[in-house]
Amino acid sequence: MRLHSLRARFLVWLLVPLALFVAFNSWVAYRNAIQMATVVHDRLLLGSARIIAEQVHYEDGMLQVVIPPAALELFQSDAQDRVYYRVTGPNHGLLAGSIDLPDFKRPLKSEESAYFDLLFRSEPVRVVVFSQPVFAAPEHGPVMIEVAQTRNSYQALADEMWTHAVLQQFLLLGLAALLVWLGMRWGLAPLIRLRDTMRQRKPNTVEPLDITSVPNELVPLVQGMNDYVQRLDEHMSAHSRFIANASHQLRTPLTVLNTQVNYGLRSPDIESKDAALGAINSGVQHGIRLVNQLLTLSTAEVHLDKQSRQSDIDLIAVVQRLLEELATLAQTKQIDLGFDFDEDVVMVHDASSMLDELVSNLVDNALRYTPAGGIVTVGVKREDGAVVLCVEDNGPGIPAAERERVFERFYRLHGDRSDGSGLGLAIVQEIATASGAQVQLSTPAQHAGLLVTVRLPAQRPQ
Repeated sequence: MRLHSLRARFLVWLLVPLALFVAFNSWVAYRNAIQMATVVHDRLLLGSARIIAEQVHYEDGMLQVVIPPAALELFQSDAQDRVYYRVTGPNHGLLAGSIDLPDFKRPLKSEESAYFDLLFRSEPVRVVVFSQPVFAAPEHGPVMIEVAQTRNSYQALADEMWTHAVLQQFLLLGLAALLVWLGMRWGLAPLIRLRDTMRQRKPNTVEPLDITSVPNELVPLVQGMNDYVQRLDEHMSAHSRFIANASHQLRTPLTVLNTQVNYGLRSPDIESKDAALGAINSGVQHGIRLVNQLLTLSTAEVHLDKQSRQSDIDLIAVVQRLLEELATLAQTKQIDLGFDFDEDVVMVHDASSMLDELVSNLVDNALRYTPAGGIVTVGVKREDGAVVLCVEDNGPGIPAAERERVFERFYRLHGDRSDGSGLGLAIVQEIATASGAQVQLSTPAQHAGLLVTVRLPAQRPQ
């Protein structure tokens, strides 16, 4: 399950490892409780065996043993354990106790003890074996005292110690969870305040957020939000300017068309109506070109945001096809339109799938701004691992001071009386950015005019 709460994630990542640690510590505590209960139980067994051993003595040439009540009173508890004992002489003869209590097979030294577990009368018991020397007749060997007790009190003691330890662990875990929750509530307070600040802002507010009171960990987040708001403001401002300029550019041709239509309707003679129809046709063509350029610019912006159709394309074939389509416009203006290339096939990486539009706008701009009888030359060459597309003309050119601004949408040079819309180079710049290309404006070395150089990425390596 995915956690969408930051507080819940913190709690999970902090408390789950802590709970695992508590579980491991509880297991260790249980092992320690078993060990401690075993030590206590063994000491009681050994104490009982020693008390019995002190009562072993020679009397009338025979070994005698008396079981004192104190030896058995050591095991009194609420667990109701059963206690068994056996005392055997040097010749393994039974002196006292249960005859069916098993013997300890390994020999013991004097005053040595040993412990072992076994199943006696269908019950698990803990047994101690103690070797007691007989000082009156040491040559006969020691007396063996065995004391066994069922494990009820032993298990009860281990469970009690373990329960006490586990309760402490869980108490610490609960206290830690409470402290962590309070700490996170206090630590996340700046984030809550930041959320409230964002909720209270008006929709049109673009002022950056103040970072002076923001914790250091949230500074990158706030800076990223401020950067995003700034870029969003710039984008919306450019979008608003674009809509306003587009509306103005469309309103003017429509107004002129309306005037021309009214003039043609009022004109009594055929020649005036034909002139009005010619002007209307020219205005419609200009409006169609403007709308097409607006659509192309919008498409280029989409490809700039999401480059999804990438391919390799032959630039020579693209230029040849477009020059054939624009040959009519060049012939109408008596412009010498040429193509200079060294290779028959030059592959480039077209990341935007709009290379046709880039070349078309460059050549169309050159033909429209070059006076009648001029020259427009398109060139393709390889240079430093890239493919360079050049479009050169001998028109009026662009002053160096305005070469950056001509890439702005609807920007027109002062004194420009052509039928352009100021979108051609803006479209070229958008497509070049989406394709990873670079555009540069300069003056041709041999004559006045404009040289547009586009450095395109070469074909992707296979």
